Formats: sequence, C-alpha cells, structure tokens
Amino acid sequence: MKNNLIEISEEILSGTPVFNETRVPVKTLIDYLNGGETIEDFLDDFPTVTKQQAMLLLQLGQEILLKQTNENIA
Repeated sequence: MKNNLIEISEEILSGTPVFNETRVPVKTLIDYLNGGETIEDFLDDFPTVTKQQAMLLLQLGQEILLKQTNENIA
C-alpha cells in the first residue's frame, strides 16, 4: 500500500508503515512525542521526513480519533 503520506511494503522494514519515500516508521514520530520530544526534534533527527508529512500524520490521527469517538457516542 502506498499513498502520499504512508507507505507499507514488505520490502521496506518488513511491512512496517513508514513515511512515504523514506525508511522512517510513522510510529517513531508518535514515540518522540510520547517521550516529550518536539516535532522539530523529530525532524532534526529524521531529515528525510518533511514537516508537512509529520503534520499531516498528526491531523490524520486526530480525524480518525474524533470520528471513532463520535461513532461511539451516537
């Protein structure tokens, strides 16, 4: 599976979801933020990921969470 944000391929990190056209797992951004690091820290350490990619991933996560929350309330 490949889109403009996330790529999943058995040939890249055994199918771990990565930022498109990188070898950086999307989970790494979440781990950084959970560990108290900033998006800027993450981007400094993984320069192949753009700020736009990082922000879009967080926005996607927010949208999914809000959708699931609204479905559970209804």
